[in-house]
Order: sequence, then C-alpha cells, then structure tokens
Amino acid sequence: MKLKAIILAAGAGTRMKSKTPKVLHKVCGQTMLGHVIDVANKTNVEECIAVVGHGSDKVKESLSSDVKTVLQTERLGTGHAVMMAEEHIEDGTILVLSGDGPLITEETLNKMMDYHKKQNFKATVLTTDLENPKGYGRIIRDSKGDLEKIVEEKDANEEQKAITEINSGIYCFDGASLRKALPKLTSDNNQKEYYLTDILYILRNMGSKVGVYKTKYYEEIMAVNSRVQLAEVEAIMRKRIAEKHMANGVTIINPDHTYIENTVEVGADTIIYPGAILSGNTVIGEDSVIGQNSRIENSTIANGVEVQSSTIIESKVDENTKIGPYAYLRPKSNIGKNVKIGDFVEVKNATIGDNSKASHLSYIGDADVGNNVNIGCGVVFVNYNGKDKNRSIVENNAFVGSNANLVAPVTVRENGYIACGSTITDEVPNDSLAIARARQENKIGWVKKKDLIKK
Repeated sequence: MKLKAIILAAGAGTRMKSKTPKVLHKVCGQTMLGHVIDVANKTNVEECIAVVGHGSDKVKESLSSDVKTVLQTERLGTGHAVMMAEEHIEDGTILVLSGDGPLITEETLNKMMDYHKKQNFKATVLTTDLENPKGYGRIIRDSKGDLEKIVEEKDANEEQKAITEINSGIYCFDGASLRKALPKLTSDNNQKEYYLTDILYILRNMGSKVGVYKTKYYEEIMAVNSRVQLAEVEAIMRKRIAEKHMANGVTIINPDHTYIENTVEVGADTIIYPGAILSGNTVIGEDSVIGQNSRIENSTIANGVEVQSSTIIESKVDENTKIGPYAYLRPKSNIGKNVKIGDFVEVKNATIGDNSKASHLSYIGDADVGNNVNIGCGVVFVNYNGKDKNRSIVENNAFVGSNANLVAPVTVRENGYIACGSTITDEVPNDSLAIARARQENKIGWVKKKDLIKK
C-alpha cells in the first residue's frame, strides 16, 4: 500500500508581515516547509505533494524536483486545499501535514500511523492538550470518548472554547475513504470555507471508524503564524539539536546561546562555546574547540582543531590547526595540519601546507603555500591587477618577512627568504634572499633646516 503526504503550504501568513511566503521562513537555517518534507521522507513516504498558493513561484523554486505541487488559486480552507490534490489520492495511506508546523517528528507520525492501522481506522487525527488552546480547533468527544467532531474556534461556543484538547492539523487517512468523502464536503459554516475537519464527521456518517491519537509532546504541533511564534519554534528546534549533540558526547557550554543547524555534524569531545554559529553542511571532528562567537558555514573541520572567535566559510581545516582569534577564512581556503592562522589574518581561495603559520595581520589570497612556511605580520598577497586574479606560489620552508608584498603571479622557491618591507615581482630562487626596497638614506639636520622642530 502506498504512503503519500499532502502538505498544506498555500497560506499567505498575513501576520508575518513579510514579502516572503510564510512556509519559506527559516527555522535553524531551513525553511519550515523543508523541515516538514524531511520529516515526511523519514517516514518513508513514496510521494510528497505540496499544495501551494500565495507566492507559489517562490515556494516551487525552494522544492526539490521529487516534490510534486498543486496550485490552490483560492484559499477556501484546508478541505479545499486537499481537494486540489485529489488526483494524487490513491489507495493506501495519506498523511496530511501543515507546511508551517516544522516541529513535528517522524517518531510521532510513525506512532500515529501504527495506531491508525492497528485500529483499522479510516481517518485518525493527531491531538494534544494545551493550557491555552486559543486559535486551535477543539476536539469534541462523544459519551464513549471517541471523536464526535472538531469545531474551529471561529465557530465554537463558550463551552467548546473551554476544551483544552486541540486539533494539530495533522491527519492520517485511508486514501480510498478520503477520495469518497471529499465530494460531500461543503462550506456551510460561518467562514464559508471547506474544513478538512468536516471530513472526519462525514466518514463517521458513512459508517467508518475515525480515531484520535493524542501526543503529550504538545510543542510538536506548534504552527507558526507570527514572528513571535517563529522565534519560539526556533528556540525549541535549537534546543533539540543541541541535546542531540550533547547526547553524542559534545560539550555545549550554553545551549541557549549556541546556534547549530540540523545539517551540522559534530564529533565527540568537541567543546562549543556560547555565540558559535554552525550552519549548512558543516562537519566538525572530535576533540576540537569552537570558541565564542565563531561562525562556521559549509566547512569541514578535522580533529583537534581550535577555532577562536573566527569566521570560516566553505573551507577545510586539517588536524591540530589553530585558527584565530578574529581570523577570516573565505571560500576555498584549504588549511593543512598543525597550521597557525592568527588574529586578523584573512585567507581566500588558498592552500596552506602543514606546519605553516601566518600569525597576524596578513592577507593570503589566491595562493599555494607549502609546508613549514612563515608568513610575517602585514604580508599581502597582491592577487588582483584591476582586471584578473593571479596566483602566487610559496614553496616549502620559505620565509616571508613582515610587511612584504607578493605581486602575483610570482613564485618563491623552496627555502627562499624575503626581507621585510620588500615588494616582490620576480621569482625568488631556491635558498636565496630577496630584498626589494630602497636603501635607507639619512639627511642629517634636515628637520632643523626646515624649521620643523616643535617649540
């Protein structure tokens, strides 16, 4: 039997006050819709169908090619949204999910589906209890405790509004039964909308069994309708991610002030300090230290690396290397083992070999630096001539003195030395010292002659 997921993602999200469609707002670096699709895929759905509407072009652009879309041109309720996907409803199991509910987990969905199948229900709704149920549809049970109906808050009386068990907006349907019930759906309510909740009532009247699966994890059903709720959901997701890493042996000094996206991998015995931002496809090895306020994006950090208050973007850092404080590794930086990239050093599109060091205040751009190379303070790899970027090569065991400029394209051969303050435009041969600066000349008494002595 096929398992499909229909994800409702057509809402405008007016309370977000944003040009961005609501479901494309991000939680821990990924769109809310993306989170829901990922969870659906983890339940082994064979097909995801996103019902899009407001900002449909942008929403479609955010989706991978394996996610099908249907357009809801008029937003006439959740039932109407599912009607738009009717051609995709086949025999089997249909999950209906909310694109603005990124906290739902595959564990809860799997438990609901197992319960649904074991009890031979034709529809099952996921519910939970909330202390403050305002805004949610209320679960109305009959005298036996089974589902009688769901009443939307807009249509609820005061007695019904006092009920704390609420509808999550997440359902499990038998596909054939859902397809039969959809044509019977009407908009006979205060809002003149087609409510998906009415399908449950229709199925009961058709003699079908309808179930309720209640979860105690109320935060999983939280929907986002405002920036405040977005921040609340972000905090919960961030806590989940931090707890997952801590359970795997990572020390996070202050999880409330550490920002790790769900796609990040961190090895055991690594320590992460407050203010760290780890995002994208970042992989951090074991026994590393990620210092306060460091940002690492789409990068690979090996074992035993220390990063102090630095930024690393789309780069690689090998074992036992120290970065920072206040270093900046721009894209395509490839740093070797036991390297020191010190304070206010910027590296871009460059390879730096093992045991080399640039301790402070240097720019290394478009360069291939060998092993055991010393880059002095204030060194600049001059890689841009106003039209083209050119590369510099510094071979093993070379020494580049402070305040030197290497004007690319240029090569410093093995064991070459560059005197401080030199501007190098020609190749430096092996075992040679290059000096490219004017000889010092002292003009005795010049200040006095010019009457520049301060009185």
